[in-house]
Amino acid sequence: MRLRAKTAVFACMVLVVVLAPATGAWAAGNGGLFILLSNDDGYDAPGLRALAEALAPLGTVMVAAPQENNSGVGHATTTREFVRVRDVEIVPGVKGWAIAARPATCVRMALENLLEGKQPDVVVSGINRGENLGIVVNYSGTLGAAREAAIAGVAAIAVSMGGNDLADYKRTAEFTRELIVQLKAGGRLKPGLFLNINAPAGEPKGVRVTRQGTKATPQLFTRATSPRGGLYVWPDYAGRTEDEEGTDVWAFVNGYIAVTPLQLDTTDTGSLGWLKQMKLEAAAPATR
Repeated sequence: MRLRAKTAVFACMVLVVVLAPATGAWAAGNGGLFILLSNDDGYDAPGLRALAEALAPLGTVMVAAPQENNSGVGHATTTREFVRVRDVEIVPGVKGWAIAARPATCVRMALENLLEGKQPDVVVSGINRGENLGIVVNYSGTLGAAREAAIAGVAAIAVSMGGNDLADYKRTAEFTRELIVQLKAGGRLKPGLFLNINAPAGEPKGVRVTRQGTKATPQLFTRATSPRGGLYVWPDYAGRTEDEEGTDVWAFVNGYIAVTPLQLDTTDTGSLGWLKQMKLEAAAPATR
């Protein structure tokens, strides 16, 4: 697959039963794609709008995104509480819902309830403001939304980028569109696909297909003392600035768009053999 980085070119207390934004918007016509968008920055984030504008020509695009910013929530879910769901139109012709829930729940709610049984061809989560590289895929709400789609058996793509420039959003959105077009043409847009895309700020040098970095992310804990002598700690983290060549971190830091295939099965298959050889037995019930 040859990819290139383009230049900027309750009145009623009802849980999730809402009116559809438009009954004619459910199916992509003329063989087009049906794309569901989500994110963790919130339904009104510029990255989501950039994706909506870039992907709309491919078919039908709908949105199920958090009402508010949910950055850094990982794969947390919202459950056992009433969730407010509001109709929105983020750009002309792209409608959906702003949902008072975590990103993963927004996606699952759309797939199993709001879309009324219609299955998207792909769920795209992003464009996140800020990269999601290496171990940070476990902390990211952007990845949580995409992973939830993958769990539900839908092709999933998470998209993040450095910087916060409108030209960068447009460039990254156009790259995502080209990627989806090529995936569709190659028959790869199907269950099991789970990609993590990270684009640098500015004009990228190119595209690298990478593995996920596994080095620990620097954690920052700043101590402070209250006027009454109590201890406070402000937790934060910083992105890695180096890693081995071949990793997503290395590609991004060196100015490339990193395309990283992920998977749901985190089993360490190399350890299955020696673990099975151990004499492991369930503990016998305690005698009284």
